[in-house]
Amino acid sequence: VGELVDLRPNVRVCKGISVEPADIAYQGEEAIRFNFVETIAALWEGGAKVAVATHDDALVAKALALIGERGLGHERYEFQLLLGVREELAGELVRGGHTVRIYVPYGRKWYEYSLRRLQAKPRMARVIARAAVGRAVGRGL
Repeated sequence: VGELVDLRPNVRVCKGISVEPADIAYQGEEAIRFNFVETIAALWEGGAKVAVATHDDALVAKALALIGERGLGHERYEFQLLLGVREELAGELVRGGHTVRIYVPYGRKWYEYSLRRLQAKPRMARVIARAAVGRAVGRGL
């Protein structure tokens, strides 16, 4: 980030569910959250546009606090969420006047991608199932 910040880049900072080795990724929820916040703060401090890509309530709240403290306009940030996951969060952000981009997996390997996500974080199956049932019920199916 230190080397990029002078370029004022447009950067997507994502807290995903991939499990990576300790030599290339922070380990533990506290360390991951701390460094996520430090990263977006440093990027905003340097004038970057930041896409905050997370479903983590604590990180969304911290990002919103930083946005408010810095008086950032919409041209400096957006939130990014995965289709079908935490749709209520997307609605809250939009109602709060924030830009939200929905990430939609597609292409030949979308199914394999979705399975990898579920294998990496099995509790996501419940979230996805609830969203699918909610849509079906909402449409009267």
